[in-house]
Parts: sequence; structure tokens; C-alpha cells
Amino acid sequence: MSKNKIQENIELFKCPICGNKMDLYNLKSLICSKNHCFDLSKTGYVNFLLNSVKTQYDKEMLKSRNIVCKNSFFEPMVEQVSEIILRYISNVSCKKSMILDAGCGEGSHLNQVINKLNDKSRIKFDGIGIDISKEGIKIASKEYPDNIWCVGDLAKIPFMNKKFDVILNILSPSNYSEFNRTISDRGILIKVVPGSSHLKELRGLFYGKTDKQEYSNEKVLRHFNNNFHMIHEQQILYTVELDKEYLERLIKMTPLSWNASKDKIQRAFNIGLENITVDFTVMCGKKN
Repeated sequence: MSKNKIQENIELFKCPICGNKMDLYNLKSLICSKNHCFDLSKTGYVNFLLNSVKTQYDKEMLKSRNIVCKNSFFEPMVEQVSEIILRYISNVSCKKSMILDAGCGEGSHLNQVINKLNDKSRIKFDGIGIDISKEGIKIASKEYPDNIWCVGDLAKIPFMNKKFDVILNILSPSNYSEFNRTISDRGILIKVVPGSSHLKELRGLFYGKTDKQEYSNEKVLRHFNNNFHMIHEQQILYTVELDKEYLERLIKMTPLSWNASKDKIQRAFNIGLENITVDFTVMCGKKN
């Protein structure tokens, strides 16, 4: 299915090497006019990275994130993101709208948003996810074949100018110059970042009595405002009940565990948490 979606939307793609348009040959390879070639995998994703990249987003972390997502951990955030898109995009005069999830991880957020939108809107929404993690895109292409998935660098997004009515950037680094280039003139950028209380129980267990125990997203918000005109901002705050298995998956999923000692992580497993605080700031902006 993903290969057919690429064919249907071939006008979106541009070569990350020379910038020329690309064509899909035999549903197997994307090739530009200068013969730069990018093969599709068996599951239909395309790897546009020119050099291999090491990332801490490994297979175990991404599998855990996929399981946590399927258990509705992010549901209130996904619901709000979908409502924002419906508010600002559904009244445009078009039959189809493209959404790019920049930093899509293992694809769950994009897939859930697309499903919600297509249940509620007269417009047909199609999704493309891009992430630097090959392991994440592998999972996405197997789990959610109705979308297009690409391994790629946000500093060199392999798509033509002004093609996306919505760009999602959920719990991921940003590249605002590329977002400005690829978003349509009527388009919106939705960025989701952790709030100060996000996973505060784990932060306390891992980094109690250190400067890492507290977190502020003020710099991220300022950077967003410097690059896009903010039209909507809100906090989403809720708690999630945990059992032992859910907690284990959550710990494996979160980057908070990357710099925590093995002893602190084991202590979190041993103590257990019955509830965890989830805190997001959702920003929506348009081109300046």
C-alpha cells in the first residue's frame, strides 16, 4: 500500500542530493533525472539518508513506545492535535490535504491523527512520516502501511517546496528553515513539547536533588515564536494509571532514562509507580 501511495504522491518528492524531481520505477526505486537512486524496502519505506547515523532511539525503545502509544498513553494529546487541524484546515477548498510528521519515531502519532481526521472530515488526509531512526521507520512501515514512511534528515527534507498543509513536530527536534520551505502558504505547524510536570515522578526518581529534576520549555517556546506566528497554544495535563509492565515500557521509552544510572532505573522498577503525570504544551503556528 505504501508503494502505491508514493506513486500517487510522486510530485512531492525531491532528490536530497541534487534537488531534482523524482520518479518511481516499477514500484521499486525512486530515481531523479541525474540518476540518483533510492530503493524502496520490502515494506515500502524509503531511506534517504546519505550516511548512516547513530541514534539512541534503538529498536527496544521504539518497540516500547509503540506499545505505550497503543495503550492510549498519548490519547488526549493526539485528540487535541486532531481538533486543531480540523479547526484550521477543514474549511479550505480542497479534496485532499497532506500531513508531514517531522520526527515521526515509530509512526503511532501520525497514524492515530490521520485516522481521527479521516473519520471526521470531508477532506481526505494523507500522511508522510520522516525520521532519522531507521528502526523507527521499519516499525512504522510494518504497522501502518497506509502512510508513506521515509528515513531522512530534518535538515534536508526530501520534499518539494510548499507541499504540506500540516507539519507535525511531536516531541522531536525542529528544523524551522525546512519547515518554512515545505509548508504551504495556508499551512500550519503543530509542535508538541513536554511541559514542566511531564513524567515528574520518574524525573524525581532518576534525578532527585540535581539540576535535572526541574525542566522548563521556555526556550523552546521562544524559538518557536521567533520562527512562526503563534495562533494557538495550550497545556494538556493529565495522569495515567500504571501497572508494573506499563511502567517498564514507559521507562524504556523515555529519553529520561538515557542519562540515569542503572541503579536509579532499577530502583524505579522496584518502587513502582501507580500513576504518572503527563504534561504537554501544544503550539500551532503559521508562516510569519
